[in-house]
Amino acid sequence: MAKARLTPVAKGLIVLIILSAAGAAAWHLGLKDRFGGEGEGADGGEAGTASTGTGEAGGPVGSPTNPLKVSIVSFHGYAPALYANGKSLTTRPGSIMARNGVNVEFVIQDDIPTLATIFESGAAHCAWRTSDFWAQEQPNLRNNGLDGRAIMVVDNTQGADAIIARDPSIRRVEDLVGKRVALLQFTPSHGMTIDAIENSSLTARQKSRINYVFINPDEGLAGVRAALESGSADAAVLWDPDLSLALKNIPGAHVIYSTRVATNLIYDVIVCDKRVLDDPANEPAIQAFVKSWMEGVDAARNDPDGAVEALVQTEEFFAQLARDEGRDFVKGLFSNLVWTGLEDNLRILGLAGGTNHYERVYRRFDRIYREAGALANPNSPVIPPQESFEYKYIRALMEAAPQAREVAQRPQFEFSTQERDQVAQAVQAQTQVPVVTRPVMVNFASGSADLTRRAQRTIDNEIVPLIESHGSAYFEVSGNTDSTGRRATNLRLSRERAQAVVDYLVTQWEFRPERFIIVGNGPDKPLCDESAPEEGESLDDCRARNRATRVAILQRHAASND
Repeated sequence: MAKARLTPVAKGLIVLIILSAAGAAAWHLGLKDRFGGEGEGADGGEAGTASTGTGEAGGPVGSPTNPLKVSIVSFHGYAPALYANGKSLTTRPGSIMARNGVNVEFVIQDDIPTLATIFESGAAHCAWRTSDFWAQEQPNLRNNGLDGRAIMVVDNTQGADAIIARDPSIRRVEDLVGKRVALLQFTPSHGMTIDAIENSSLTARQKSRINYVFINPDEGLAGVRAALESGSADAAVLWDPDLSLALKNIPGAHVIYSTRVATNLIYDVIVCDKRVLDDPANEPAIQAFVKSWMEGVDAARNDPDGAVEALVQTEEFFAQLARDEGRDFVKGLFSNLVWTGLEDNLRILGLAGGTNHYERVYRRFDRIYREAGALANPNSPVIPPQESFEYKYIRALMEAAPQAREVAQRPQFEFSTQERDQVAQAVQAQTQVPVVTRPVMVNFASGSADLTRRAQRTIDNEIVPLIESHGSAYFEVSGNTDSTGRRATNLRLSRERAQAVVDYLVTQWEFRPERFIIVGNGPDKPLCDESAPEEGESLDDCRARNRATRVAILQRHAASND
């Protein structure tokens, strides 16, 4: 297998991170020559200059003489757009794009230049980004005197990103203490891992004992896989297709945490140069492009073989992958993400009511990446998430198709008491473990199970976002006590307190009651050994940890991720 062909996105992301950290000036001072200039056009040569409006290129943006140029990478999440373009990088007559009156040229840039470089050079009007990385890059873009807006969500990974291990004793996030975890720094894999560890029951000292093995960018995801396979790492964080290849080819490889359970965490979006969006003459082309991509989602879903063909015809990456692994392998990758059509966009963006998951993720990962040191200028002002997205194009489609809003209001996942009870029984029998458990200090008055205002705010700020990120999961909410007091009293009171937390989540946040397993552990499942607290931890702190309400994330159909 030609491993180098399987990691262009990984290598490109590392290059992008380096360029973002150094600033766009570095690109113009020499890195441009090393990493491919302005990208490749449809014929493999240099891409032409994209005009931000009617000008030298001739005609308005989206016309045959001035096509809307969109920078993408070799990734199966963009199959619907290629399908809509006539299974071509340039718009073919009779295609969905052509019927909607827009000419589009997709520019494959697996080296992934910064947005500042793309927009300054005119290589493209718009470019793909993951929503978490867009939160990292937009401040850098503004620092270069430019700006952009996302115009639509194009896919949602639901299983295509995961932490995996070979050792059968590593079954959950908490088992990573003292282990070596291979990954690519400051990529969505890194952000997902930080998010999972932050939401775990690990202490600060335990978290510090997780050993990150940051793989050299030249090795890419193939290097991450190799680290797990050789035993130089105990766990690896991967995304498709390398994730699926690792699970297929590495004996004993199994998923311990993935976006199959953290379903509302990683999105791909299309970001456009704000100068293009601010020109009213370009609005019809942008609107037609968004409409065509949404229609391409429906077409690709109905014809997955055609979606594979669109990838194979336009991207050598997938042509090689199909030769090496077969077209069925490529088609199988589609099951690990959701191509997000109009209804999905309305749900993710909160336009059908409910939480705006895009803005929640943007805000959370802005903090994660700042704290991790990923921003070129850590003092860059925080950008409000609503300033990162131009909603009018999706809103216009919603107004033209009101039934889409009704569909978007339906639950994304179905939950049942029968399946919940099966999950609970599997946990009790220890055939399934929580993928991660988060302790939350929900304070109650002594001897009481009544929620205070302070306790409600804690639930709002700490438990609700956890549930919203893990859209497909069931949750075990357990009340816990320290070892003081009568055991029988503690067991009763701990269950009543867990019930109070769930009642609040159901009545105030309208989560389905079938999603929750209520447990009163009393003093029976301590997180801290009160007879021997950790070094530097007082007995009072140890007991406080044991009194926390715990929210355990339980994955449905766990066997499907092995």
